Amino acid sequence: MPRSIHVLNGPNLNRLGKREPEIYGRTTLAEIEAMCRAETGEHPLVFRQTNWEGQLVDWIHEAIDDEAGGIVINPAGLTFRSIPVLDALKMFKGIIIELHLSNIHRREAIYHHSLMSAVATAVVAGLGARGYPVATRCVREMLAEAA
Repeated sequence: MPRSIHVLNGPNLNRLGKREPEIYGRTTLAEIEAMCRAETGEHPLVFRQTNWEGQLVDWIHEAIDDEAGGIVINPAGLTFRSIPVLDALKMFKGIIIELHLSNIHRREAIYHHSLMSAVATAVVAGLGARGYPVATRCVREMLAEAA
């Protein structure tokens, strides 16, 4: 059976399409989920969003316990301060793609240093909503290459 792909979203991403569209675009999270589902092929997709750090940690633990093949994670504001999310990702043995809608390196200095990048297999930043299906497809392709 194909391994699952988990797409995990952090705080405020439930507001996509409404929140600062000049930075994050007008695409909603529901539309992004549909784009990801179109890219997973035979792999089950788990797509979630939370505004709570502990919930994100629990979902990473679930991906570990489910022996998921990959995690695409947009930790949002937790990217820059969450040791608990980083520590949970360190335990995951599959593919990790860190994703950001905006190019965090072109923004204010507070956004330049991601804690998560240290454990990510790859980072996608600055592609807007189209970064999600790119990342999901990459996980699927990397899993196929490893099989």
